[in-house]
Amino acid sequence: MSVATLSIHRGGPGEAPRRDRFEVPFEAGQSVLDGLRWVRECADPSLAMRYACLNANACKECMMLVDGRVGYACTIRLEAREMRLDPLPNKALLRDLVTAIAPPDERPPEPGA
Repeated sequence: MSVATLSIHRGGPGEAPRRDRFEVPFEAGQSVLDGLRWVRECADPSLAMRYACLNANACKECMMLVDGRVGYACTIRLEAREMRLDPLPNKALLRDLVTAIAPPDERPPEPGA
């Protein structure tokens, strides 16, 4: 069986960033998002990522850097090699691969503020 290795950025604001590597069972035609979902289900449920493919009203949430290029994890094909996944560099990091979607001036106020 072939494997794809996902090298994933981990951590959040104020933490030293690290990389975790996961070997994912590979089948031709899978997306990077399929690989990430496998990681969450089978290897590390604490991985923070966004996707809304099951709810077509909120697409484009899986955007990230894949091998240094911005793309949608749901459309980029998984490959039987090491692939590097990082959060978007021009957005505020929340945790792991999750970044803030709305600019700060468009976010609702924090509770208690």
